[in-house]
Amino acid sequence: MQSNKPFSLLIKPASADCNQDCTYCFYLNRSKPHPGQRRRMTSKVLRRIVSSYLETQQPQYVFTWQGGEPTLMGIDFYQQAVKLQQEYAAPGSIVANGLQTNALLIDAKFAQFFARNHFLLGVSLDGPAYIHDRYRKYKNGNGSYQDVIKGINCLVKHEVEFNILTLVTQANVKKAKEVYQFLCEKGFYYHQYVECVEFDAEGRPLPYSITGEEWGNFLCEIFDQWIKSDIYRVSIRLFDAVLAYLVQNQYTVCSMGPACGQYFVVEHNGDIFPCDFYVRDQLKLGNIEKDSWRDLQASPVFVNFAAQKSKWHDQCNQCEYQQFCWGDCLKNRLYTPNNPGQLSRLCSGWKIFYQHALPGFRAIADKIRRDQCINLLVFLGVLVPWWLFSLQ
Repeated sequence: MQSNKPFSLLIKPASADCNQDCTYCFYLNRSKPHPGQRRRMTSKVLRRIVSSYLETQQPQYVFTWQGGEPTLMGIDFYQQAVKLQQEYAAPGSIVANGLQTNALLIDAKFAQFFARNHFLLGVSLDGPAYIHDRYRKYKNGNGSYQDVIKGINCLVKHEVEFNILTLVTQANVKKAKEVYQFLCEKGFYYHQYVECVEFDAEGRPLPYSITGEEWGNFLCEIFDQWIKSDIYRVSIRLFDAVLAYLVQNQYTVCSMGPACGQYFVVEHNGDIFPCDFYVRDQLKLGNIEKDSWRDLQASPVFVNFAAQKSKWHDQCNQCEYQQFCWGDCLKNRLYTPNNPGQLSRLCSGWKIFYQHALPGFRAIADKIRRDQCINLLVFLGVLVPWWLFSLQ
């Protein structure tokens, strides 16, 4: 079955259920579609998701397992998912699995499975214990840091590939250097920093949310640490995305592009939504057991949602950094419901960051292009002047 354009899946097999009770969790007020239920994906729904997705034409098939906490499903569920992928994937297909976890349930059996099947894990860790435990708590109020580190150590022991996802909140937004150095000292060299921007029903930022200026200063401090000596050692998702745009003119994260619609969210019961931040009744696109991916992509709800990204504030049209954010992620703009034309809560911060960091990024991008050119010439057997190498 053909689909209109490539897309990936973000699958929530346990929905918003979790074994933690993080203060800032944005799922806590988005779990109403299935109140009072133990939300677990059935084998029937899983088979339908895998089989129908692998029938579409994709450059690669990306399954991202998320929650809540997806490891609540147990290892048997993921063993079944991999078997179904092997059953339905056409010869030569590229199938990738990612899983975002708090690492609390990671044991040797899980880790061995993830390593054997080449899962890429994202592990939530907000910094040292005193920072991490401020918001990432169990339901009894105890912090989870020690158990997270235990799970990470298990992943390391069994050589599972993983990156660290750090949510930037009021607990760590003024401690960028400390957080960065902490992760590097732990031997964690793949970082993803995500802004915490949450609003109450009246559109006011919640206490743990950060301001634009705080976000910009945080990123500048991370950049200054990274560019000094770590550009070949530490991978930071945002920085990689900026360089991908400068070198290849490609957007590798959806928030940087001019439109949404790069993936679908699949709930435990097969309900489909357009975005992880907008699992809401009014944005339900359909259900995988009765709707095709082609029809879901053509759904007016999906098309209209995706188009909101380009309905930015008038100031964005004159912004010299527009091509790097296109108004920013909708979650940072829709603090007044149904009004995507508002400036992002983080607009001032993005300007601070790009003004500070773009000269460095452009210098790195120039070197990457030069190195690619030299490598191609060498590959083709062309004599390369010595002075080109000296420019490196």
